[in-house]
Amino acid sequence: MPPPLFLTVVGGPLTSLFCVDYDCNQSTFFGYMGLTAALVFGNFGAAYGTAKSGVGVCSAVVLKPELLFKSIIPIVMAGILGIYGLIVAVLFTGDIKETMPEDLATGNCAYTVFKGYKQLGAGLCCGLSSLASGLAIGVVGDAAVRANAQKDMVVGMILILIFAEALGLFGFIVAIVVNLG
Repeated sequence: MPPPLFLTVVGGPLTSLFCVDYDCNQSTFFGYMGLTAALVFGNFGAAYGTAKSGVGVCSAVVLKPELLFKSIIPIVMAGILGIYGLIVAVLFTGDIKETMPEDLATGNCAYTVFKGYKQLGAGLCCGLSSLASGLAIGVVGDAAVRANAQKDMVVGMILILIFAEALGLFGFIVAIVVNLG
């Protein structure tokens, strides 16, 4: 027979129910999912941008080997997206605190549901922005590196990549502001 889910305690004229299996740290799930989303989606964006641009670099360098170092700019910019997710994950980890059952009884929650939802939203903001940025960097980097092998257009490539990188940077900044606010 399974253990009872509720324990009835009679104290004076009032009867109260206490849940035996209640976990007072359920809100930490959302905080950890926020830092996971920032790190995983940021790394997905970095990986896609690196892989897609890397294919373009390989085909462009076959035609003009001297363009190797100019061609790795999209790969470096895609790698920065993973760093955004890493920074957000490290910052969020420092905020997540365990609430002891004794503290919950007195109303002192070390980590509230509000904070958990806030960090989930902030992590998704950073992670999904970095993913979108990585997709843009990959597509633009591949095409721009191949085009640069045919005609010198490094400045145009860098300008387009800066605007693609800005998408991830905006998500990173908003995630930090949401977490602090």
